[in-house]
Amino acid sequence: MIKAIFFDIDGTLVSYKTHEIPLSTFAALEKLKEKGIKVFIATGRGKDGLAVLKDFPFDGYITLNGQYCYVDKQHKIYENTIVREDLQALLDYLEKDPFPCGFTEENTKYFNYRDQRVDDLHAITHNDDHPAGNYKQVVDHKIYQIMCFVDETKEKDLLKVMPHCIASRWYPTFCDVSPIGGTKQLGIDKFLEYYGIDLSETMAFGDGGNDRAMLEHVNTAVVMGNGDERLKEIADYVTDSVDDDGIVKALQHYELID
Repeated sequence: MIKAIFFDIDGTLVSYKTHEIPLSTFAALEKLKEKGIKVFIATGRGKDGLAVLKDFPFDGYITLNGQYCYVDKQHKIYENTIVREDLQALLDYLEKDPFPCGFTEENTKYFNYRDQRVDDLHAITHNDDHPAGNYKQVVDHKIYQIMCFVDETKEKDLLKVMPHCIASRWYPTFCDVSPIGGTKQLGIDKFLEYYGIDLSETMAFGDGGNDRAMLEHVNTAVVMGNGDERLKEIADYVTDSVDDDGIVKALQHYELID
């Protein structure tokens, strides 16, 4: 029996075409809650990027790919930040080889500088319009995640100087650099412990590379029709795209809603 379902946001709940959650999906989420099934967010976005959820009462939020997990704004259950030495190593790297970076704190994000790559991403997500500004102070702040606009080759070089970090990507122009330990998978385990739910009673929906660990971890993995083809290979079920009521159809397939 499914008792907990975890949803990615971009490309899963939220359409890249409309930049909104379909009304049919909101209705399906309501039906799940009426049946006593707990629903969770599992996203790379930070707290400041959740307005798209329209204040829907999810039972928990795994944000920043697992680095910051909370039940509500007053009840944090887990956090994980990048160590100072790795932050300093990145600043030193940027002095020699600059590229755009978005530094994420608890309630905000800011860039060292913006270029067309950042603007192009914001055109897709409607969630990356944060300003460029003073970033040298990051070594003295809690930084949960860094959006690094590098290709896969430079990503590997970057991780060599940031040994306490990992990287994941769901779009080719950038990767999310996060501290080792905090993942969507760990966030799931934190919430299962909190609510007393077994892993065998879980389902997750995703579409991108940063959803892989989560989908491999849960009992039932659903990948959106618009998702990464490599991700579909590990899916228990591939549903339609977010724009074609993919979430509704998958929940109906598993007889969780009518």
